[in-house]
Amino acid sequence: MSFQTVVDSTPVANPLDILEEIVAANEWLFDRANDDELIVELAGRWCHYRLFFVWQKEIGALQFSCQFDMKIPDSKRADTYELLAILNDRLWLGYFNLDTQQGMPLFRYTFLTRGGRMPGVESLEDMVEIALTECERFYPAFQFVIWGGKRPSEAMAASMIDVVGSA
Repeated sequence: MSFQTVVDSTPVANPLDILEEIVAANEWLFDRANDDELIVELAGRWCHYRLFFVWQKEIGALQFSCQFDMKIPDSKRADTYELLAILNDRLWLGYFNLDTQQGMPLFRYTFLTRGGRMPGVESLEDMVEIALTECERFYPAFQFVIWGGKRPSEAMAASMIDVVGSA
């Protein structure tokens, strides 16, 4: 997946303004419902993703989530929670979670802007790129648990095999 970089040194009060420029530069579909919310849809290698950005000015936090286009059947919830624990042990930034209302896995991250220091273009691009990379990397593990009948530890081991070459 290639990523278009935006270069702009103009200070902003709302990081969603920068994110909107990044999203537009990448020609991703998006909707800016209001000043504090941005929703983006894009196709990944394995599935479609919905990115949610919420700016909470009062506490200086940018909450971000990347939701898979995948529904977890009720019968696989326990195994999925076990898989989430295994996946989260491997992450340095952010974490995987399960949206209990929709039954969809997602990656979450919160960026704090202590002292009013807004994240720069590079930091916001990194945040999105890390989320998409982790979602693409671990998507097969979810598939192995949900549809492949594998235990979470087996699914994790199988999904970590790096394929070399092409058939």
